[in-house]
Amino acid sequence: MTEAAPLFDDLADAPPGGRAVWLHPADGPRIRAAIWGAHAAKGTVFLFPGRTEYIEKYGRAAGDFAARGYATLVVDWRGQGLADRAFADRLIGHIGDFDEYQRDVDALIALATAEGLPRPYHLMCHSMGGCIGLRSLMRGLPFASAVFSAPMWGISMAAWSRPVAHVLGRLAPIFGQGHRYAPGTGGQTYVLAAPFQDNVLTTDPEMWEYMRRQVAAHPDLALGGPSLGWLGAALRECGMLATMPAPTTPAVTALGTAEKVVDVAPIHLRMAGWRTGRLDLYQGAEHEVPMETPAHRSRFFDSAATLFSAHS
Repeated sequence: MTEAAPLFDDLADAPPGGRAVWLHPADGPRIRAAIWGAHAAKGTVFLFPGRTEYIEKYGRAAGDFAARGYATLVVDWRGQGLADRAFADRLIGHIGDFDEYQRDVDALIALATAEGLPRPYHLMCHSMGGCIGLRSLMRGLPFASAVFSAPMWGISMAAWSRPVAHVLGRLAPIFGQGHRYAPGTGGQTYVLAAPFQDNVLTTDPEMWEYMRRQVAAHPDLALGGPSLGWLGAALRECGMLATMPAPTTPAVTALGTAEKVVDVAPIHLRMAGWRTGRLDLYQGAEHEVPMETPAHRSRFFDSAATLFSAHS
C-alpha cells in the first residue's frame, strides 16, 4: 500500500487525475513519485528530471504525452523536490555517489509494476536525468526506447578548472567538506535569481514564468548550487560512462544549438557511436528543449512519440 504524497496540481498545469506517492528506496531516503494517465493505452514514459528539478515542473510534459497516448511517471530524486535532503540547509544539492540514484530508479520500476502501469516502458531524460538514464540503460533495465534532452554526459567548465574540480571533488569528502557548495555556487535558486533576458534555460518567456511561479509558490521545491560531494560524484560518473560502449536501446537526443549548461562535446561523441541512436539539433534552443518555444516543444514531443511508437 503506497502512502499519498503532496502534489501541487494548481501549478503543474497537468492532466487531471494525477497523484503522488512516497517511495522508500532500499537504502532509506524517502523520495516522491507522481503518475499521470495511468490507464493510457500505448505505454508509460519514465521521466527523469535534471538537477534542481521536481515533479510539478513536468506537468505540461505529462499533458503532452497524455495527448499522444502515454502515461507518465515522474520522480523527485533524493536531495531535491520534496524528497529527503541530506543537510539542514535544504538548498545544497548533494549526493555521495551516483549509484544512489539507481536505487531511486529501482524503486520507480517497482512502483510501476505494482501499479500495473501500461507497458512498454520508455525513458525521457533531461540533463542530470540523462546521466542517470544512460546508466539505467547500461544496466539493462526494461526500457524499450529513450529520449534525451541536453543530457549531462559531461559538465561544462573552463579547461583550466577541470583538474581543480576533480581534485576538490575527490578530496572534499575525505576531509569532511563534501557538504560545502561547489566554487562559484551558493544557496540561490536560479530561476528566481536570474533575469529572463540572460537566462540559459529557455528562450520562451511564458515557460520561464511557469517555472518561476512554481518555486515562488512552494519554496520547499527550490534547490541551490551543488555540493563538492555532488561535483565529485558527477565527474566520476560522467568519466565512467564515457568509457563504456553505447547501449543497443533505440534513442534520440535533443540538443539546442545555444546550449550553455552541459558539455556538448561528449553528447556529439556519444551519439556518433550510438548505432541505434540519433542526434537532433534545435536551432536557437537553450538547455531545456522540452520547455522551449511552442514549435520546439511540438517537434520534441512528436519526435518522442514517433520513437516510442516504433519500438512498442
